[in-house]
Amino acid sequence: MKKKLQALISVCSLGVMGMAAPVGAQSLGQGTQSDQVLDMQERLSALGYFKTGITGYYGNQTKDAVKKFQASYGLSVDGEADSLTLIKLNKTISPKQSVLEELARIIHSEARGESFLGQVAVGAVVLNRVQSEKFPDSITEVIHQPGQFSAVDDGQFNLNPNLSAYRAAKAALNDLDPTTGALFFYNPDIAQASWSKKRTAKITIGNHVFTI
Repeated sequence: MKKKLQALISVCSLGVMGMAAPVGAQSLGQGTQSDQVLDMQERLSALGYFKTGITGYYGNQTKDAVKKFQASYGLSVDGEADSLTLIKLNKTISPKQSVLEELARIIHSEARGESFLGQVAVGAVVLNRVQSEKFPDSITEVIHQPGQFSAVDDGQFNLNPNLSAYRAAKAALNDLDPTTGALFFYNPDIAQASWSKKRTAKITIGNHVFTI
């Protein structure tokens, strides 16, 4: 089930929350969105328990996957990723972190000249789309949906993301949304599509206007 992301959290929190603790440092429960959930989903996916697109959101499908893992490894089966479950999962397999890298890549390629807040905002747009009924249901599918991101179309997506892009990706995954729900963004100085400017603007951050 899709959900609405939380409203804007103060800019001061961005620098603090940009880097999250590794999976296993705390318990995770249903309704949580974070980079730790994404990490857990990728581990469960690699083991064959989680078979849908990676979202970073702990919904019903993630809970079912956790239950299957718990049952297979003799843990208490409740679908909640407590510390024992996460420690066991950590020891069992290491994730490729490919989805986190993809999110960092789209941030880097679309907003590498922007402030950290502007980079987080681009990541938030991707995650808002994942939770919207108008777009695909996983981070990878949203990023690679045809005709949606110019950086994917022109090859800039293939640039190696820097540390700032990874920090921004993690901040967005931890529910930081400077746009408060935007689904689109554009640079008014270079945008050619007239439909971009017709959408309702929510906020301007740096060179990008964020809209719904």
